[in-house]
Amino acid sequence: MRKQGLVCALLLCFIQGILPLALTSKRTMISMSTAVNRAQTMLQEFEARPQHSKSITREKPRHLVGVFLLNLGGPESAEDVEPFLYNLFADPDIIRLPPVLTGAQTALAWLIAKRRAPRSRAAYDTIGGGSPITRYTRAQAQLLEDALNEEADDDVRFKCYVAMRYWRPFTDEALDQADEDGVSSAVILPLYPHFSISTTGSSLRALLAEMQASHPRLFAAHTVVPSWHSSPGYVDIVARLIRNEIDALPEPKSNDKFPPAVLFSAHGVPLSYIEEQGDPYKRHIEETVHLVAQAVKRDLPSSNIPTFELSFQSRVGPVEWLRPYTDDALIEIAQRGVRRCIVVPISFVSEHIETLEEIDMEYKEIALDAGIEHWRRVPALNLEPDFILELKKQVFAALYQKPAISTSEACVVHSFDPDAESFLADVLPEVQSDVSLINSRTAAIALALTAAIDLLANSRAIHVFGLGAV
Repeated sequence: MRKQGLVCALLLCFIQGILPLALTSKRTMISMSTAVNRAQTMLQEFEARPQHSKSITREKPRHLVGVFLLNLGGPESAEDVEPFLYNLFADPDIIRLPPVLTGAQTALAWLIAKRRAPRSRAAYDTIGGGSPITRYTRAQAQLLEDALNEEADDDVRFKCYVAMRYWRPFTDEALDQADEDGVSSAVILPLYPHFSISTTGSSLRALLAEMQASHPRLFAAHTVVPSWHSSPGYVDIVARLIRNEIDALPEPKSNDKFPPAVLFSAHGVPLSYIEEQGDPYKRHIEETVHLVAQAVKRDLPSSNIPTFELSFQSRVGPVEWLRPYTDDALIEIAQRGVRRCIVVPISFVSEHIETLEEIDMEYKEIALDAGIEHWRRVPALNLEPDFILELKKQVFAALYQKPAISTSEACVVHSFDPDAESFLADVLPEVQSDVSLINSRTAAIALALTAAIDLLANSRAIHVFGLGAV
């Protein structure tokens, strides 16, 4: 009963839009760091160049290897926000309902998307009206494809595909295109360095279901990179980007007695994922932070060593998430007397709403108000040449150096069942048109659930669970 109460309270917060994906900041225009501006310039220059792959000049190869880059996706325009939210909340790895309510997943997703869309649109408006994640991922895919084909054997050619979980291009679209292109085998490369049920796990589930249902050839000949959080190449890239920001900090003032703080901010997950589901995400993040901190320290003089700290962002709902929360950590750092702070969005491989709005606007505002005087933010990996090189190494290692690992095995390695009944029960629809087209039966169920949850919220039932009126 207590878990059902927590679920109801969480759903009420989602539905009422009390806790949007990224709250709109009072400061809608805050200048970005030089490094982030550089990343945007690199993206614009890439998109302006003639769009062709170096691989197309080669004769038709004997083997065409498809490389699928998995990511969450994001709305590219205001019109995309609502259907994107629907796809997100229709995923049982995002909202885990009790068995008695699993049949209502799509209705709840429709309702939550309708209620949250206005606030989410406002947040996206502050960064240009949509997420740049798809643009960055397409560019990463093309650069990786070129890099792979430069070193491929004469009878092998690589083709990279973007497979997004919650927005176009969807996983099924990527697989269909690969079949049309004649791909004979595949490497699955999640753009999540750290495995989590809600990211890599969910994306692999969707991919597995699509391959089993419609793409048996790829299902029979694929291998997966399950995680790469401790790869030396990845660690070195993040460490270098941090050192760049440390070097850009001003010298401390005479009254500044404390070294700068480097705060790693990772996307949070509910604590229950770690304690009850065995999600390795927190351990993976902590291992990366330790390795990166050691790498940064190696190249800095002892007089300029910062402190290294970890926090978690983007929490929603009344349930306990991984702590400490980033907003609380920034206030605590300022209260210690620290005046120089560098925030590192760890595990984010491209800029999107959580970096450009949540960190650059919301958290920067909190930090400055708390007393931080010099704020810097490390950019995501974006189109860094060393990052593309790291992705290439991961693909070649998966193909030629490591035993092949399937999508199912990749999940089992991390104690995650990709064949869970809730997934295979067709509760993961991918909406490709406006959610207003969902049938009236779904809408009626959603409206009924709204009334029921609102009634529950105003009754004594939630107070019994110790939550109060959320």
